[in-house]
Amino acid sequence: MMLTFFMGSYTEYLLPDFGGTGLGIYTVQMNTETGGLKALYSIEARNPSYLALSDDGRMLYCNTELAEDENPVVKAFMINKDFSLQFVNEQVIPGGYPCHIKTYTNNALVACYATGNVLQFPLDPAGKVMPLKNEHHHSGSSINKVRQEAPHPHQIAIHPNQKDIFVCDLGIDTIKTYRFEGDMLMADASKDTKVSSGGGPRHMVFDPNGTLAYVLNELSGEVSVLEKGEGHFKQIGSYSSLPEDYSEVPSGSAIRILPNGKFLYAANRKVEAITIFKIIDRELQLVDIQYTGGAELREFNITPNGEWLIACHQNSHDTVVYKVQENGKLEERYRTKEFLSPVCIVFPDNDVTK
Repeated sequence: MMLTFFMGSYTEYLLPDFGGTGLGIYTVQMNTETGGLKALYSIEARNPSYLALSDDGRMLYCNTELAEDENPVVKAFMINKDFSLQFVNEQVIPGGYPCHIKTYTNNALVACYATGNVLQFPLDPAGKVMPLKNEHHHSGSSINKVRQEAPHPHQIAIHPNQKDIFVCDLGIDTIKTYRFEGDMLMADASKDTKVSSGGGPRHMVFDPNGTLAYVLNELSGEVSVLEKGEGHFKQIGSYSSLPEDYSEVPSGSAIRILPNGKFLYAANRKVEAITIFKIIDRELQLVDIQYTGGAELREFNITPNGEWLIACHQNSHDTVVYKVQENGKLEERYRTKEFLSPVCIVFPDNDVTK
């Protein structure tokens, strides 16, 4: 059996020590018996650091992560029957270093790290990106004077109720909340959630029913556990995802939950490892720390059936495929450097003919 997916990459350097040499967006085929990967196609885009799919699975969208004066854009691609991509159109993003994109019904939502704004781009019935409709600017700072001098939105997450929209803001230690009123993205400050000061919330995931949320804090390496009650989330616990003997500056990067809701996975750069937790009611129990043997473990994703985990290493070009075991641990099955500077993965519906 074969599974096809898309992988984004850094194609140029934003800073002397941060960026990459990728080709753009790769179409990748995975052998679901062996874990083996091979490139099918690639299409050029400047630093497509995050990818999102339309609700009907026929379109792919990316942000180009660039400085504001480099005119970053949202790009739309049609997914062909052979999973190659066909460029459709683009719209300029009025912000700096857009680092995350998420689709919600007929909208593409973008978070801009450098300029602290969250943007709404409508999508027309054919999937084209329309001009900017609305934007929100975060405000504030927190205790890390180097990294939290200003707001830095890092991820947009849709709650399982398909109504609440959350934005992890690393710069202000807050999960900002939004909702749609008609066709406009609106802030809902009454549901904003604070996490531990100095943590720097980067990414979050929800349990299957949306009662609990798990936030990976980049600056502390801690996972904040949030519980929903009285209409909003509140932090009820925090767990380190770092080895006990780790003494360098933390750099948490990504977090995922197994589709069955039994295990949680958190990645850390510098350590270059994925920490595995078992979810027991409202608590987390450490299972294992899986060292990945690459450099700059920026992202990973889990296949929709929960059987495989694929990890992306921005600097060493390693893409590592793990088989997920029944106890949540990871068993390496395949490793390749075929894809340069890989940084994110999305899994389309593998039936694009419907």
